[in-house]
This record gives sequence, C-alpha cells and structure tokens, in this order.
Amino acid sequence: MSDHKAQGRRGGRALLGIAAAALLAGCASGGGVQQEPRPEDPWEGFNRKVFAFNEVIDRYALKPVARGYRFVTPDPVETGVGNFFSNLGEPRTVLNSLLQGKGRNASIAMSRFLINTTVGIGGLWDVASRMEITGQEEDFGQTLGAWGWEESRYLVLPLLGPSTLRDTGGLPADMYSYPTTYIEDDETRLGLTALRIIDTRAGLLDQEALIQGDRYAFIRDAYLQRRRFEVSDGELGEDPFASDDFGFDDADFDDAFAD
Repeated sequence: MSDHKAQGRRGGRALLGIAAAALLAGCASGGGVQQEPRPEDPWEGFNRKVFAFNEVIDRYALKPVARGYRFVTPDPVETGVGNFFSNLGEPRTVLNSLLQGKGRNASIAMSRFLINTTVGIGGLWDVASRMEITGQEEDFGQTLGAWGWEESRYLVLPLLGPSTLRDTGGLPADMYSYPTTYIEDDETRLGLTALRIIDTRAGLLDQEALIQGDRYAFIRDAYLQRRRFEVSDGELGEDPFASDDFGFDDADFDDAFAD
C-alpha cells in the first residue's frame, strides 16, 4: 500500500513504530470503568498505568510535533517519506518469511525492495505496488506465532505501547533486521529514527477519533485481533484495519481533534 495512512498503520507494527504505538496506547485517554479481567490481559492494572503514562507523552510531546509536521509537509513529500521507511521494512519481511517457510512471500518482498530501491529512487515511490507486486508483511513476533506461540499475554510497554510477551520477545530481532540500525553515524541514525516516529504518528492523526467507549479495552482488543489475523495469515477472521475507516462510517470523523 502506498497510501500514507496505510504506511502509518504498518509502521505501528514495526519495532520503532513508536508513533503508532503512542497513538494506540497514548493519545486515547483511558476513560471508562475497568471491566472484568480478560484471560489474555492478566496484568491489566499495570497496563492501564503504563497506558496513562504514554498518553501524557503523546499529548504533550509527540502529537503536537506530528501535527506541525503534517501542516508544513506537502502530501506528496509525506507519502514519499512513508514509502521510504516502509521499503526499509522489506528485508525484515524477507527474513521472517524464510524463517516461516514462506518462500514465495520472501521472493515478493525481495522484489519489492529491489524495485522500489532502484526504480522508486530509494523507496520514495512505491513502484512495486503500482506493478501489483504485493505480499504480506512479516515480523519476528509473527514468526514466533508461526512456530507455535500463537496466543500471548497482552502487555503495554512504556513509550512503545501495545504488545504481547511474544511480540516483545521479537523486538530485538526486528530491530537488528532494520537497515537503519547499522548506520554508524549517531546523528544520522537518530535523525532518521525521529523522522520515522513523527511521520508514522502524523499518518495516524485521523484514526484516533474512531476509538470509542473504554479506549484501553478498544485498543487492546483491536491490537490482539489484528495480531491474530497476521499470525494466522487471515485464517482467523477479517483484518480489523483493512480499510482506512476501520469499519466505521464517515460520520465518525465529525468530532475529530475535539481536544
């Protein structure tokens, strides 16, 4: 997907997609009465405290910067930046596809990376998608799921947001399979990381208005459903984020950014 909002959603599942995580675990306040403990969320009390902490960080730091970035950045540039970072995630998909025995998906991801890096000028243009060369994104959390760790306890990480024990265990492998990790110049590496965070967060500004009811529970359930969908390659139901409106009507956007 070359659309920038789609890039933002995908960034949220990457190791340093901290902006997506901050949206889901931070920008939505944890209103609502705490419900009965869920088997997959035995640490709900702890998780809600981290959720509230992340909300403060997002509200007063990340979200204002993301809004400013969106205001000053032309849409084509914003889309290109999202494409660039998405393209850098293709090697991770290649590696994890091979670890899961998905040779065809690994081949598709490699083709996408080569085409977009060359013809797409460093990945700024998603030429591969225009050529209808698309596959499934994979990360090490999904690989652990494919190896048998299908269900895992929900965990909200400080700054990083929604996760599970399984997905948290996959973070180091995801980090080391992302190309910017190997940039030796600290200023360049940190600058790219910061840009990726801000760009991803900006790509999610429109979606936060769709979070309804007990926002902690909404986000938790959506995250777990999405991860089950990804680990099972879509065999356990529909992707809850398959469309830009998350299944809601356009009217749900009316109260966006009321704060």
